Amino acid sequence: MNNGWGQSVILVATVFTACFTIAADDTPYLYILGVVQDAGYPQTGCYQAHCLPGWEDARRRRGATALALIDPGAGRKFMFEATPNFPAQLYQLEIQAPSATFELAGIFLTHAHIGHYAGLMFLGHEAMSASAVPVYAMPRMAEYLGSNGPWSQLVKFHNIELQPLQDGQEVRLSELLVTPFLVPHRDEYSETVGYRIQGPNKTAVFIPDINRWSDWDRDIAELVTSVDYALIDATFYGDGELPGRDMSQILHPLVTDSMKVFADFSREDRSKVWFIHMNHTNPLLNADSEQSLFVKSQGFNIAVEGTKLPL
Repeated sequence: MNNGWGQSVILVATVFTACFTIAADDTPYLYILGVVQDAGYPQTGCYQAHCLPGWEDARRRRGATALALIDPGAGRKFMFEATPNFPAQLYQLEIQAPSATFELAGIFLTHAHIGHYAGLMFLGHEAMSASAVPVYAMPRMAEYLGSNGPWSQLVKFHNIELQPLQDGQEVRLSELLVTPFLVPHRDEYSETVGYRIQGPNKTAVFIPDINRWSDWDRDIAELVTSVDYALIDATFYGDGELPGRDMSQILHPLVTDSMKVFADFSREDRSKVWFIHMNHTNPLLNADSEQSLFVKSQGFNIAVEGTKLPL
């Protein structure tokens, strides 16, 4: 989502910053692997002032949105999304949960846009030549992967094993429950889902991509208050972020609009919100920006790689 905005977004957080610590060694937890829109930061072909810091300093680069679900008690780890930054994110996960102790037991996909599934290519025989990695996908998503190259080759060579999902049907992973739910989005090749992830003590929802909240038949405010963490679509901060574009025609909930929806929340409920999936133009990528400081002053959180959220 390139544009002509020249505001400089200087990134100060490193990928290994941890904002939360797990409560106990065997407590399952979410681990944030990436926070940016599909194309990452800086974005391909963007050489404007806000992207140049990322090209000039590799430490400022940020990967597309992805989560890990780590279960120390079961010795298993899962990923949510297979992004174009999959190699680096898998290494980040290896540092956090080494393969000698933690089996990569599955990858959950939300939909067929490049930032959410294209990383599957690194499981193929040209790369790590993985063996039978479970890939959890909704029916249209599974059909798309199984019927279209190069993804179908992953199935044919048994690099991945497709695991069917159904709307609202939970998947039990030892003491963890993962439940997909349909959300409205651009569904050219597949459905789009969010996930409810329930641990022994706490519950999260993960909705990296969705149209405006008003397009959904569920009440997002009610959903947020029902969980402990809500990692939600924050692709764009507000009007004017893309000069020359009518932001009302871009089907993502603006952060400014989301904050209005949550305006009546208590401080406790606001702290459940974690804004994620930020476009490279989004000023929330700059921890010191006026917008970031305002969002945090209102009690909301901005997702950062390396954050641990105990379940």
